[in-house]
Amino acid sequence: MAENVFDTLVARGYVAQVTHEKEVRELLAKPGATFYIGFDPTADSLHVGHFLQMMVMAHMQRAGHRPIALLGGGTGMVGDPSGRSDLRRVMTVETIRENIRRFREQMKILLDFSQDRAIMVDNADWLLQLNYIDFLREIGSCFSVNRMLTSECYKQRLEKGLTFLEFNYMLMQAYDFLMLYRKYRCQLQLGGDDQWSNILAGVELVRRKDQGEAFGMTFRLLTTSAGVKMGKTAKGAVWLDPNKTSPADFYQYWRNIDDSDVINCLKLLTFLSLDEIAGYARLADSSINEAKKRLAYEVTKIVHGVAQADAARRQAEELFEQGGRSDSMPRTWLDRQRLAAGIPLVDLLLESHLAPSKSEGRRLIQQGGIYLNDQPITGLGRMVVAEDFTGGEAILRKGKKAFHALAIRPEA
Repeated sequence: MAENVFDTLVARGYVAQVTHEKEVRELLAKPGATFYIGFDPTADSLHVGHFLQMMVMAHMQRAGHRPIALLGGGTGMVGDPSGRSDLRRVMTVETIRENIRRFREQMKILLDFSQDRAIMVDNADWLLQLNYIDFLREIGSCFSVNRMLTSECYKQRLEKGLTFLEFNYMLMQAYDFLMLYRKYRCQLQLGGDDQWSNILAGVELVRRKDQGEAFGMTFRLLTTSAGVKMGKTAKGAVWLDPNKTSPADFYQYWRNIDDSDVINCLKLLTFLSLDEIAGYARLADSSINEAKKRLAYEVTKIVHGVAQADAARRQAEELFEQGGRSDSMPRTWLDRQRLAAGIPLVDLLLESHLAPSKSEGRRLIQQGGIYLNDQPITGLGRMVVAEDFTGGEAILRKGKKAFHALAIRPEA
């Protein structure tokens, strides 16, 4: 008999809180349950925090349950105050729609949307059509302001000022659950543990308005063993979009995580069996690097495909284990005519994406973090010229791990 996916999620360390554990276990014991997770389009790409949520959805779908990926075209216009100490930037309708389009494509990395196996919907379809007075009468009357103000999602914002715009978010998310229950017989809402208050509100609204069986479950956020949220680098978030975080940088992020985090990440972010992961857990000292390599490869393979994972692994081996250059490292082509006059190194740091701005590039140089052909660069006015190239190539490096090839474009 196949294992109940609830037990799988618990064993792999996903589950944080459940509203009705016995009922949820029974609901998931056989295929056919419909559940949802919401994704507000606050950026033009999903990141690794979303990836963990997508993994949960994939485990559930593989067990025969139907995911609903709810895209927040409506709630994205308000902004979730959960875990925030400041007001989220209000986005234009056009930006929200473009972000949703990108999310739709990235969701297909892990979820099968064919033949109604999964559904993707936008809450703008019902939230933007609401009559304010009707909404207040039907939904607002079900909520106690006193109780809402005790919720974790509002406490931090109360210290600096909670806008009425944000205060509506809980009602809107709860209304989402009610609509999905009515339209698709969705009985289970999932989300990160920071969504617990919002999920409880939705469960209670479905039960109160429709006397429906509705449940909620949260899973642990992706954090280090020290409790720090993972998925941030000096360049910013670790994105699923290869144009925002290259497959090589994506691979290297997981290759460089702390020893204490690798087993947890193997459980949460790969489909390796727990028995195989237990084998990696027995490794110690430098041998744990084999577990890191496997983690980096498996996660990169899921997000970017086998070919990109192979290339990222090969590049990492060539750069860090075989002498410091690789044919597969990122490359910027330069014209000889441009090199003849010399190119400011600061400009090339920006062009190669080793620095997000010229000011950051200058800071890196001043701090001794930039190397050209393994020689540290100390002068802000350093120009890159043809004499810096050997065999038509020069290697830029930031710190110990970030390499970029500069290559002279062949003349026609």
